[in-house]
Amino acid sequence: MSIQQSELILNPDGSIYHLNLRPENIADNIIFVGDQERVDKISKHFDSIEFTTQKREFKTTTGTYKKKRFSVISTGIGPDNIDIVLNELDALVNIDLETRQPKEKLISLNIVRIGTSGSLQADIPVDSFVVSSHGLDLNGLLHSYQIDEISNIEIEKAFVAHTNWSSKKAHPLVIQNSSELGNKITSEKTYTGITATAGGFYGPQGRVLRLALQDPDLNHKIDSFHFKEDRITNLEMETSAIYGLSKLLGHKACSINAIIANRANGTFSKNPGKVIANLIEYTLEKLAE
Repeated sequence: MSIQQSELILNPDGSIYHLNLRPENIADNIIFVGDQERVDKISKHFDSIEFTTQKREFKTTTGTYKKKRFSVISTGIGPDNIDIVLNELDALVNIDLETRQPKEKLISLNIVRIGTSGSLQADIPVDSFVVSSHGLDLNGLLHSYQIDEISNIEIEKAFVAHTNWSSKKAHPLVIQNSSELGNKITSEKTYTGITATAGGFYGPQGRVLRLALQDPDLNHKIDSFHFKEDRITNLEMETSAIYGLSKLLGHKACSINAIIANRANGTFSKNPGKVIANLIEYTLEKLAE
């Protein structure tokens, strides 16, 4: 049975609705960034560029770096945008857009997020890099899907007990990265830990302006959580959605973040642009190996 037009929306030129892409426009190796301006900061390192487009906050450039084909895509901010990007990318490679039916032979994309984040641990300084071993979903997006077989129930139970997690909130989920990609971008230059993914920047990350928080001690509870050798290293807004949807759809995913703020000691990088530039060069080299 074909997927209805209202469920899989195409533009008049046949491209997918939000990303404005056709199947031939993307590589199997994908780099996600949040900021659309960061697409050019990555693609300037490419040996050649074959395609670029932008619709709304979603900018894509495809080219080659050291003879390997990459697409860089800006996702914008938040797990809701990741839901759009990952579902539409999967549709481009795993659904026949003419017949509107899933293909028999499915393609697995390699997806690496290059992002920025704030450290939750005093010993992970600004200007360092953190590879996310797991994504801790605090925002509830993944509960729209059948996720029982992809999450780490043991860690989730320990986290809920440690934080006295409110039953009025979505149950936290813990999703592991692709160990293949994780091993590829991990080195003596990186830290590794669980990355918590919030659904917003202010209250969901414990920031107070004029609104009181449901749990004003939550950040401290998150900072102090340990499960065996695992701890929560940083907090941002995309990783768990990338990990969860990638696992559900059969893609490989890993996230690496430049630490530009340290929430534990209140510091901020003196030159965040330089840190991000260094992370881009580091990650491209690792992915090209």
